Amino acid sequence: MDKTAPKILIIEDDPSIRELVTWNLSEEGYGCVSACDGREGLEQVRSEAPDLILLDLMLPVMGGFEVVKELRRDGVGTPIIMLTAKNEEADKVIGLEFGADDYITKPFGVRELKARIKAVLRRYRPDGDVDESVANASSANGDVIDIGDLVIDVPRHEVTAGDESVSLTLKEFELLRILAENRGMVLTREQLLDSVWGYEYLGETRTVDVHIRYLRRKLGAAGEHISTVRGLGYKML
Repeated sequence: MDKTAPKILIIEDDPSIRELVTWNLSEEGYGCVSACDGREGLEQVRSEAPDLILLDLMLPVMGGFEVVKELRRDGVGTPIIMLTAKNEEADKVIGLEFGADDYITKPFGVRELKARIKAVLRRYRPDGDVDESVANASSANGDVIDIGDLVIDVPRHEVTAGDESVSLTLKEFELLRILAENRGMVLTREQLLDSVWGYEYLGETRTVDVHIRYLRRKLGAAGEHISTVRGLGYKML
């Protein structure tokens, strides 16, 4: 396996699903590690530093929701795709509000799973993943956005507020980027949902409010650049 290939952590208690997913992703060229419960999954995140996490919601020892909450609370921005056997919309919304990036409902096809993984990895740029010359060229073309004490380096997926680096999830970063690129314009919650969550997302607009609240909290004083326009949405001042 190519050592530069993305590493995927599969947190799933069903051994048949875990083995099937591991085999198929390994065949695709991904590096795979796995865990059979939530607590072991957290340990693997910290020891293996995966590029993406496939997380079953119904886990022993520690449930999937708790895993997402703990990772995001600790500032771990690794993208997470939830695996769930449930069809209830509420479970998907809760997981996304806690900081997951996408979901796929069991039973799922391998082709769909691979497509979701590729889509999330394509949008996620971990540190050091961008070629230096490309990053410099992009920056020269305006891909580094300065708003007062807030600096958003789009190619590098890096944010600094004041002199502090800020760790954001993929969705938080995308929200910030879209608001910054359209600063001064009011963006409705529906527009933000469509732009950030995109295809087949069945959530409610309150998901945007929750992510904006987390984003402001992480940005500290710089979060004041994000203004609420009552009854409409948000804009970057």
